[in-house]
Amino acid sequence: MPRLSGQVALVTGASRGIGRAIALLLAREGAHVIAIARNVAELESLDDAIKTLGTKDGATLVPLNLNDHAALDRLGASIHDRWGALDILVGNAGVLGPITPVEHITPQKFQELLDVNLTANWRLIRALAPLLKESANGGRTVFVSSGAAHKSKPFWGGYSMSKAALESVVKIWAAENAKSKLRVNLFNPGATRTGMRAAAMPGEDPMNLPTPETVAEAMLPLLLPGCAITGDVVNFR
Repeated sequence: MPRLSGQVALVTGASRGIGRAIALLLAREGAHVIAIARNVAELESLDDAIKTLGTKDGATLVPLNLNDHAALDRLGASIHDRWGALDILVGNAGVLGPITPVEHITPQKFQELLDVNLTANWRLIRALAPLLKESANGGRTVFVSSGAAHKSKPFWGGYSMSKAALESVVKIWAAENAKSKLRVNLFNPGATRTGMRAAAMPGEDPMNLPTPETVAEAMLPLLLPGCAITGDVVNFR
């Protein structure tokens, strides 16, 4: 039996990679998925795939650039008007930024890393926290982090600082809600067979890496009703 029947889940970066895999998995478990991504064609492809699972109304597609912070602020009101609550939030979308010495990162690229990897997720927290707290099952949230958040690897300064900042904000939010039904965690997928990984490691054989579908299966327990942990960074590999 589907374990998420009647529940509503929002996934960012839902059109490809881990985001697409978790969106499909949540839909397979019965959730209605609000899918956020920039590419309309890829979102429509996701919608078609969800409909093949037997979901009559497919997904709710939200073509949106996470740099559009005002649109993220409006998202909460739209979800409230239609569903009244939100059960699941997966903050998956992110940008790699340049792999380059710290002093070579341009102000524009540095700001983009902050806007997408940090500020957009804070905006989602700010807009959606009241809805997650209204979930009858207790809201569950997972933000995708990286092992880079804990390393001082040369040339990875931009990406690393943005993921380290994200982890700090999410852990503090989790601590602030530790006595509530809300569950807030981070998930580090490790090296995964995605386009971002290929861009970062062009010489690597992707066939040696786990697929996004495998990673999504590992993330799922954090999104199911009854998840007991909060404030953790769960490492897949």
